[in-house]
Amino acid sequence: MLYLAEVQKKTGFIGSGKPEFKLLACQRSEHSWSAVTGEESLSAPDDASYNAGALVMVEVSNSRQIQRHYEAGRALTNILQNFSSLSKKSKTQEEEIEQWKQSLTFQSQELNRRELELETRQEQIEQAEVDLDQLDAQRQELEQLRQSLEQQQEELTRKNQDLEGAWAHLNGETRRLEEMRAEVAPQAGLAPDQIDHLQGALNRLTEAVMPVEALREPLTHATDGLNYHQGLLGDYRQALENQRQGLEQRQHELDQQATELQQRWADWHQNAAVLTAKREDLKLRQQVIKLQQEQIHGLTTTLQAQGSLHQKIYDLLNTTDKVRLSKKVNVAALEAMDIDQLQTMVSNLEKDLEKMSHFVSDQEEELALEQQALDEIKAKIEQASEFDRLQLGTELAEEEDRYQMLNATLVGQRRNLIERDEVLAQHQAVLRRRQGLAVEEVPVSAIDLEPLLNTIDAQRQETTNKIQTLEAEIKQTQESIARLKQDLENSEATLATQRSEVEAFESSLQQQRQDLASLAGKLAVCEELLNPAQESVNGLKQSLDNLAGGVTKLQEVNDYQLQAIAELRQTVIGVGAPQMAAS
Repeated sequence: MLYLAEVQKKTGFIGSGKPEFKLLACQRSEHSWSAVTGEESLSAPDDASYNAGALVMVEVSNSRQIQRHYEAGRALTNILQNFSSLSKKSKTQEEEIEQWKQSLTFQSQELNRRELELETRQEQIEQAEVDLDQLDAQRQELEQLRQSLEQQQEELTRKNQDLEGAWAHLNGETRRLEEMRAEVAPQAGLAPDQIDHLQGALNRLTEAVMPVEALREPLTHATDGLNYHQGLLGDYRQALENQRQGLEQRQHELDQQATELQQRWADWHQNAAVLTAKREDLKLRQQVIKLQQEQIHGLTTTLQAQGSLHQKIYDLLNTTDKVRLSKKVNVAALEAMDIDQLQTMVSNLEKDLEKMSHFVSDQEEELALEQQALDEIKAKIEQASEFDRLQLGTELAEEEDRYQMLNATLVGQRRNLIERDEVLAQHQAVLRRRQGLAVEEVPVSAIDLEPLLNTIDAQRQETTNKIQTLEAEIKQTQESIARLKQDLENSEATLATQRSEVEAFESSLQQQRQDLASLAGKLAVCEELLNPAQESVNGLKQSLDNLAGGVTKLQEVNDYQLQAIAELRQTVIGVGAPQMAAS
């Protein structure tokens, strides 16, 4: 089990006690840590030389024994980096989820709106069906009314015929009366039985007169019913006209939505083209990074070769006397200097050289340890998992930076050490010569290596500058690639959301078109049923008008007939009066 712990050292009256590791947090999984509850400490092993308050990582076995411990700085840095990357990824996922939520909310609102429209259309359709049923019932009622009117018209025709027969009979009786009057005129009167016979005939004619009021009542009822149905048909026609206007308005809205759909598809294709261009740009930048990394690899190889050449030239200074660095000692001044002062100077130079030698030796050992650490990390990378390789890659980059910095520092320190050694040798030679001791002279033909070393240093610095420039460009390109990848992910999510919305809008538009076509079909059926009903009403109205004219004519005939009967009755009474007086 891996723990994060704090180093604590308890102090007593004798002095500092043995250090302890206070456990702060425990690793539960690769990316999960939890705080340690309570005060739990473990005794530090003997090789723990941390200062009080330092943070360390401690590996503890099941038996609570410390197996390994090391400073927590680099591990905490890696944990924070991983947490930062996970936080960015989580933020990106939250943004995508929020976009999907917005898209789903929009689609839900669109579905609710469509559902309300469908319910409204369903109600309209149901009302239209009810209206159709009412129209059908009214048409049947009108048909019954027409049959009733036809029956009444037939009865009126029959009664007209009866009336015409009665009128013919009355004319016959009138003629007979005239004949009888002509026959009995000389007798100045009628016999009583003849008068009774004529009175009976007149009474029968009076009873045969058809009552017109019995025809007017059903005629008025039929006219009122016809006017009522005519009003209903007008209301239905107006309702159908309103629905037709509503359908035309809805069709206009659907045409506008179709135009909007085309524009939204055009916008989507344009965004898709922009996304494709970004992907091509990403591939191009990745190819540029690959080329720059190849250039860095070649320059690194060149820099290593230059460093190797530089080291070999330095090695010549230690292996042969045929080469030397530039002469930097004023021999004339040393010759004129007091010998004691010169001896003191030589002693100081020897001490400085010894210190410098120890320092360079320590740096060489540290450089060797850094190289060993690099080799160990590279070996771990070859055997690590994909996730661990990312973490070890960061650690390897940090170690390589430290190695390069230390190696660059050692280059100047080695050269400085050689120059000091040469200066010391020249001071020692002057001192020995002034002390009368034998001095080994440097061959006159020795080659001065300093111009060559300066040239190599300049070339190395130029190569290093190129590498640093390329690394800075790669870093900028990688940052731009990271931003471009994030932009691509956002654009892909946005494009997918936009496509879903456009497809939902297109599906809604198609459904609305189908609903509109269905409603238009039912409206056409209603119009087809309404026209025959209107024709039936018009025919019934014509029949009623004809019937009303016949009733009016019949009323005139009845009035004329009653008037004629009254005149005949008066004539019969006038004729029979002398006879009654005589008797």
